Amino acid sequence: MTSNKIEIIDYSDDLKEAIKILNYEWLEKYFKVEPTDLQSLSHPKEEIIDKGGFIFYAKLNGEIVGTASLLKKDENLFELGKMAVSEKAQGHKIGTLLLEHCLQVAKKKQIKTLILYSNTQLQSAIDLYRKYGFNETKMDEGLYDRANIKMEKHLL
Repeated sequence: MTSNKIEIIDYSDDLKEAIKILNYEWLEKYFKVEPTDLQSLSHPKEEIIDKGGFIFYAKLNGEIVGTASLLKKDENLFELGKMAVSEKAQGHKIGTLLLEHCLQVAKKKQIKTLILYSNTQLQSAIDLYRKYGFNETKMDEGLYDRANIKMEKHLL
């Protein structure tokens, strides 16, 4: 039996396209790519990293198959977003590992609150967020057309 080696790594410029490819895969399947997605996924360093955020990738047996980001809203508030796992890599708990990594980084960086936007169609994602202590909160209008649920988790 071969064991699957999964690593979580930080963003680097040579992996710039991976966040776009992985997110477009699920966005085009379930919803559509929105203008805000186009901007942040086409320019991840400028739109996420340079603004104080973080991008992580999951590698399965050396291949990038997942991504998640922490997008800075202010000193104490970050959005967990741009999370995607390739269909071919589902069933390896990669989404869970990415979420756990984001939570560890957020605690280390002393981020007080994480928020996320999702859609109740993505029930397995909602279940995962609830399992890790995210609770539904009042929805903001107009950020993402596809979002119909906002969740938050207080870390500190």
